[in-house]
Amino acid sequence: MQVLIDIVPNHVARDYQSLARPKGVADFGANDDSSVEYQRDNNFYYVPGKAFEVPAWPDSYQVLGGEAHPLADGKFLENPAKWTGNGARAAQPAFDDWYETVKINYGVRPDGSYDFDTLPAEYAEKDWQAHYQFWQGKDVPDSWLKFRDITLYWLDFGVDGFRYDMAEMVPVEFWSYLNSHIKQVNPDAFLLAEVYQPDLYRDYIKLGLMDYLYDKVEFYDSLKLVMQGKGPTSALVATQQRMADIEQHMLHFLENHDEQRIASPEFAGDARKGMPAMVVSALISTSPTMLYFGQDVGEPGAEDAGFGKPSRTSIFDYVGVPHHQRWMNGGKFDGGTLSKDEAALRDFYVRLMTFSANAPALMGDYYQLHTANLATNSAYSEQQLAFARYTDPQQQDAQQLIVVSNFNAEQTSEFELILPAELISQWQLADGRHGLAGQLGEGVAELRVTNGVGQVNIALPPLGSVVYRVQYQE
Repeated sequence: MQVLIDIVPNHVARDYQSLARPKGVADFGANDDSSVEYQRDNNFYYVPGKAFEVPAWPDSYQVLGGEAHPLADGKFLENPAKWTGNGARAAQPAFDDWYETVKINYGVRPDGSYDFDTLPAEYAEKDWQAHYQFWQGKDVPDSWLKFRDITLYWLDFGVDGFRYDMAEMVPVEFWSYLNSHIKQVNPDAFLLAEVYQPDLYRDYIKLGLMDYLYDKVEFYDSLKLVMQGKGPTSALVATQQRMADIEQHMLHFLENHDEQRIASPEFAGDARKGMPAMVVSALISTSPTMLYFGQDVGEPGAEDAGFGKPSRTSIFDYVGVPHHQRWMNGGKFDGGTLSKDEAALRDFYVRLMTFSANAPALMGDYYQLHTANLATNSAYSEQQLAFARYTDPQQQDAQQLIVVSNFNAEQTSEFELILPAELISQWQLADGRHGLAGQLGEGVAELRVTNGVGQVNIALPPLGSVVYRVQYQE
């Protein structure tokens, strides 16, 4: 097990102060010249001559739900005001601005131009050692130095890496600087970032030296619509093709602290709808897979915290997570108080995740079977998804996998799955019958090859999946 720390380089709390800074280290903003809007080595942006005012609340909104609190009067002592975390520049931000946070200044002038050395485009093809050398002797903004020192502080404690909040709101040159300094200390450090603009993905991976980005806007968002019965599985095929060159850097997930629980009524209302989705998400590419706590026992995020309908699990301590706590079983961590359905769901996740972590084919090639079967098979629809994963058949541990998932929650899906001649040729399979062994407990099946084209009888129950491995020829 490794330990990651969540770091938020784009912003800090409006009343931020460090509680653990080393002796002689100044807080963010302590040495700023607040008489000007911008100065390169200021840590914050300012609204000179104006004091901060809290937003004007809509009539329908009550601060803290109307509960008494010493800060609920809207009077804060901040003069001059600072820009908000999302870059709002008014002394009184709008209600939907990130008014409780202030933006960090990384040397980006108010007009958007850069007050630091830019990174040549060819560094997209260079390793972290070259990036590290590029920044040696360069004069960089003070905020860069502070965040470098923060990460090195935690690395000294043995932390294994970082998850960066809203990395796309910080210039990519800073990430080149920071991440190359981290890798200089620990070349194996795990660096994961939030970047939600697909046109920026490659810059933050190649120029920013991120190991992984959340694959939310592309893969997750498409998969969510499929789970909800609102989108076609063809969208997943198209996304996989678009991400092929960087797929090993795109972290797949179905739940995280920002997203709704699958079992929540606002999402899918049934944890089982995550089963075919997780098979696809975990097995379709070389992408790493994140499994969020409680997902494997159908945690619905439905506890009443006293405000709204969260549909997510709070990252604070307002409420518990009863499904997950039943697995914890009073500290025994043996699932002893899970319901029968919860235990069965967790068993599925254990089998799937164990397989996905160990199958050589999942680090090999991908072949989509969807388009051919959608065009030629009347019983195959946009509620099913089929693909193959495989390694070179000449390798000692060669694997040839057929993966098929059914997203229909009501009906069994039965059809003849077609494996095109191109794939059969790549697998070097002769005409005849080839045994198939289920990898997730599905039993056995048969692949028939005739005139170089393969066929498999598929029968999937609602929300069912099969993962078959080619075993032998009869």
